[in-house]
Amino acid sequence: MQLSRTRARVLGLTANVFFLGIVAFLTDISSEMTLTLLPLFLANVLGVSTVVIGLVEGVAESSASFLKIASGWFSDRWRQRKLLTVIGYTLSAISKPFLYFAITWHWVLSIRFADRLGKGIRTSPRDALLSESAPVNERGKSFGFHRALDTAGAVLGLAIAALIIYLTQRGDVGLTRTSYQWLVLAGIIPATLAVLVLVFFVHEPKREEAIDPPAGPKAPGGKNTFAGLPTPFKVFLGIMVVFSLGNSSDAFLVLRAQNLGLSAFHILLLLVLFNIVYASLSGPAGILSDKLGRKAVIVAGWAVYALIYFGFGFASGPGMVLALFVAYGVYYGAAEGVSRALVADMVPVQQRGTAYGLYHGAVGLSVLPASVIAGWLWQSINPAAPFFFGAALAAIASVALVTLVKEPAQKKIPQA
Repeated sequence: MQLSRTRARVLGLTANVFFLGIVAFLTDISSEMTLTLLPLFLANVLGVSTVVIGLVEGVAESSASFLKIASGWFSDRWRQRKLLTVIGYTLSAISKPFLYFAITWHWVLSIRFADRLGKGIRTSPRDALLSESAPVNERGKSFGFHRALDTAGAVLGLAIAALIIYLTQRGDVGLTRTSYQWLVLAGIIPATLAVLVLVFFVHEPKREEAIDPPAGPKAPGGKNTFAGLPTPFKVFLGIMVVFSLGNSSDAFLVLRAQNLGLSAFHILLLLVLFNIVYASLSGPAGILSDKLGRKAVIVAGWAVYALIYFGFGFASGPGMVLALFVAYGVYYGAAEGVSRALVADMVPVQQRGTAYGLYHGAVGLSVLPASVIAGWLWQSINPAAPFFFGAALAAIASVALVTLVKEPAQKKIPQA
């Protein structure tokens, strides 16, 4: 069975793909305003160590990963993607405002946990819905568009956050509680609008006979199990775990930037620049992967990542940090959306919710050990050590992807 493609198109995309992009845009405005400087709030306002910051980020991400697996599997069994997506976005929108009242890191952890639970519930069904709302020969383009709008929201959210920080504390290097509380309040509006757009403009397509041939054999007995998923996907999943173990929370990039002398305001400007690059490249990278194949684009992105992390390890001043953040946008633009499109290429439609659950779950579960290791390396050796570790694992993962994963042939079907 296959989800039908609606004939309605907006800006050359199916309506579902377009409005899911709008939801991502609005959500990321809120998230970047509220969560980007959370590591600085923990460090500057609550005075916690990098080990605790790594623990907070890792526990929140990894705990939610179990739900990504479960929600993806359940969306396959239930054949309902939208409702789970709505529940997830709503939970995140409701939880983040409570950061306004946070006075201990335990409080922050509980709020981050609730927010990530929301992401855990929504991510796999949303990606499955997105993959099934786009023609096969536009899959890279559609995921690239979604990543681009998500990141454009980050640009706007960070720009608003930078303005708020500038107006409330001018050039202070450390983040103040009052400034952070203003960020939390401002983030409520776009989060609410995102849920409303999702509820009223995104639809669960009707199921018809498949026009998109399955990417692989159906699981034995029709069950959606790990054993029944195609072997290339399992190998890719293992390689993603290796890569992710060196890809600690971006909180450490923020801390590294402050460690090298940048203020909270200047860090926000750097993140705006990073996200502009990310948003600009996501669409073209997706389109390029539709034409040339996913694997080459992902490997190029991972190679850039390895060089960037080596750079963060050797960085000695703000000037180098600026160049590295720009390059970091190149990695994200090349790898994020294209990796998700590759999952859809490898896995038949009836198992995609399960596959996306395992994909996001494996990556998310790796965040806890990755972030704890990064925090320990930072504190026990020096602030450069986590970045050398991440660069080495990225290089290993790149070689493994080239040598161990055979990319499925792109199937072309006429557009309805």
